[in-house]
Amino acid sequence: MGKYMIGLLVNNKYGVLSRISALFAKRGFNIDSLAVGETDNPDISRMTITIAGNEHDRDQIIKQLGKLHDVLHVGEMKMGESVCRELVLLKVSADKSNRQEIMDAANVFRNKIIDYSPRSITLEITGETGKLEAFIELMKEYGILEMCRTGIVSLKRGDECLAQFAKEEDEAVEI
Repeated sequence: MGKYMIGLLVNNKYGVLSRISALFAKRGFNIDSLAVGETDNPDISRMTITIAGNEHDRDQIIKQLGKLHDVLHVGEMKMGESVCRELVLLKVSADKSNRQEIMDAANVFRNKIIDYSPRSITLEITGETGKLEAFIELMKEYGILEMCRTGIVSLKRGDECLAQFAKEEDEAVEI
């Protein structure tokens, strides 16, 4: 079973996310992570969805997503061909005895301390999923009080863009 990332450009309208998640539910597929936000064009949102499955599952999901009315473009975001990042906010139990160790680990992983209190430290961690998983595992010994993850966001490397494909498809339809 592999992990796949799917990038979508969709109309920025109410109900689009609901229809996309309903498509996954109807077909019995689970969404591992989902990140969505407005693009430079306020009428268009970009989604990055990660799923686990086989190549057939991936192909079926991409085809089904492409049939939805408000989906402008859908494509796979391959690991080696994409820049991928995730954000984690992590609140760790900290006292005088371990505070410096946590801060040193945060510096090694190039994390930011965004809140500091007598009994906890809150960290902002960005990067590839493997780096985040390693840091989270390290912090378990101190006691994770709370954690929030964004899900993966991804852009294709180089000059290639999802928006470019959406424009090319629109031009092809107009001809």
